[in-house]
Order: sequence, then C-alpha cells, then structure tokens
Amino acid sequence: MRMILILLAVLIAALVAGLLGWRQFDRRADRIETDRLIGLQPAHPDTFSATLPEPARRFFTFAIAEGTPLHTVAWIEMEGQFGMGDKEKPGYQPMRATQVIAAPEGFVWAMSGGLGTMRMSGSDSRTWTRFWLFGLLPVARAGGTADHVRSAFGRYVSEAVFWTPAAVLPGPNVTWEPLSEDAARMTMRHGDLEQAVDIVIDDDGKPLYVSFMRWTDANPDKVHRLQPFGGYLSAFRDFEGFTVPTHIEAGNMFGTEDYFPFYIADVTELRFPRPGS
Repeated sequence: MRMILILLAVLIAALVAGLLGWRQFDRRADRIETDRLIGLQPAHPDTFSATLPEPARRFFTFAIAEGTPLHTVAWIEMEGQFGMGDKEKPGYQPMRATQVIAAPEGFVWAMSGGLGTMRMSGSDSRTWTRFWLFGLLPVARAGGTADHVRSAFGRYVSEAVFWTPAAVLPGPNVTWEPLSEDAARMTMRHGDLEQAVDIVIDDDGKPLYVSFMRWTDANPDKVHRLQPFGGYLSAFRDFEGFTVPTHIEAGNMFGTEDYFPFYIADVTELRFPRPGS
C-alpha cells in the first residue's frame, strides 16, 4: 500500500509539473507575439494632418490632435466584467486584462478574473484562444483555423478604429466611405482577410458606437456565420495626442433585441510602446 501511495504521489507531482510547464509555454507564446506586435510600431511615424473627406475628417480630427505622431500599436490595461452566460443570465465575472493591438497584424489579450470556482486566466490572439482554471487546468483551447483567424480579425480591426485610430487612416489597405452625415464605414484588408466596420459619430466627431458583421460561432448552432457585433463607447480621454474611449460595452447581436454586452471594460492605462520598451 505504501508503494502504491508513493507511486500515486509521483504521478500527481509529474502531472502538476507537466501542467505548469504547459502553462508557462502559453505565457511564453504570449510574450513572443506581444514583442512581435510592438516591433511593428513605426520608428519614425508621420504626423497627423486632417485632409480627409467628411465624415471621416470629423472623426479623425476628434480622435487625433494635429501634429500627433501616428503610432499604430497600443498597449492597453483594463478592468471590468466578462459575461460567462447569456442575456437572461449574464453570469458577469470581474476581470483584469492587458492587450497589445497592432492592426492589421494581430493582437494579444491576456486576462485573469472570475470568482471562487470560476477563477480563470488565459489569452486570446489572432491565432489562439487559451484559458486555464486556477492557472493549472486547461478549460478552453482553440485556434489555428481559418475560422478563428477571420473572427479574431473582426475583433481587433473594430477595436483599432477607436483605440488606434492612426492604424485605420486611409491607405492602400484601408478605405472609408460615408454612410450619412454622422456615420461612415471603414474597410480594412490584409491578405485574404477583409473587414468592414461602421462608426457613428456626434456633431463633434466623437464616436458613439461601432458595429460590424463578425464571423463567429457564438450562436445556439455553434456554426460559424456572420452575425451583428458591436459596442458603445464613452469616457473619452487623451493619451499622447489620441482621444479614445476608456469605457467599452460590447457584445453579440448588437442592434437587435438579442444584444448581450458580455464584454464591459474600463481602460486604466493606454500607451504606444516603442520596440524594446
């Protein structure tokens, strides 16, 4: 019996060591991708000049101060709530997260949160979703598919509109078209990927909300398809010449009766890191 207990203890220790090593592998992948994205920050960015057609000009004039260096990569720290349920039973859990966003190349969102038996941590990126319970038990691992890449592209392109406006200025792979006096559509292309995002602004150019059709399997059928997604923007602050929202409420089926804001975040810090910083 003593020998059996010793063997059992050895096996448990080996299992725990293996899981801890696996978790460290995930964290290393987060760091490598984060460093890669920060390395995309322009070393000598152009400065902003508002020579754009309406209503895009009004939005960019609000979002970027004249003469601001056009940094396109942002580091964001946030806290808030993440809904683990549905509209009827949201199951909101507290969360804290950091995010690096570098459209059109990618993003890394690393979070920790939850309460009691729902303590979770992990990350989302352009190519993976990896979450752990208590930092030890893997409970969600996905990615490496065309569906995942397309869905993630929609997320970080839409977030780039309000968090890194310099990344969505008109260019070879970014176009803008007016929808009305107070609405415009930005379309970003990257390789085989394309995502359109609609933005509604007020008279001063302040963005009120963004919306788009996202490729997702967040539906009862668990089948990837285009569905409405979007979020409301508020609590604007200036960061290094960029005026961006620091309160975001977003979710699936935006603009419909089934809208569920599962992602509620308050930005506590936003900066534009330089490679090596």
